[in-house]
Amino acid sequence: MIRKVKPEIRTVGFDDGTFSFSSKLSRDKTVLVGVVMKGSSEVVGVLSRWITVDGMDATEAIADAVVNSRFKDLRVMMLKGITYAGFNVVDLEELHSMTGLPVVVVIRKRPDLNAMEAALRKHFEDAEERIRLLRKAPPLHEIIPGKLYIQALGVDERTAEEIVRTTTKTGLIPEPLRLAHMIASALMRGESTKE
Repeated sequence: MIRKVKPEIRTVGFDDGTFSFSSKLSRDKTVLVGVVMKGSSEVVGVLSRWITVDGMDATEAIADAVVNSRFKDLRVMMLKGITYAGFNVVDLEELHSMTGLPVVVVIRKRPDLNAMEAALRKHFEDAEERIRLLRKAPPLHEIIPGKLYIQALGVDERTAEEIVRTTTKTGLIPEPLRLAHMIASALMRGESTKE
């Protein structure tokens, strides 16, 4: 349990690499990168795993990266949304249970769940399972009106908001997530893409 958010709180933030439409059709892999940081300024390490585009292995990959890493003093996991590699939906409750760490999801745009559910039903045989994972995620909490939202599991919303603010250095996105995005996109494209 996090009683006080210290400036040097140890977090890991995960984001995925880019992928092409053809990789969706062939269920190729993309990289998943986790950046371990102390606060918003010191990078302590980087984790990586491969996940299937539109697969169902993101939850296990993130948990495996955290549990089997040398970073045993992590206090929080941050995710950039709950879908990776297309519609590879993370089971937040399972992730929290497998790692024992609170999970804070950071989102820039309010997701259109109706559109997501319609797309899932159109393209996936296991759409109902993926929709179930989307629906059981914690409610969105707006931090900056129209610009930044969070979902929190294993930690209250106020503390989650404080974690986001403490780990953010420039812009709106916490540094672990911003750097994970840059590294993952560079690995897949040869250079980093804009956030």
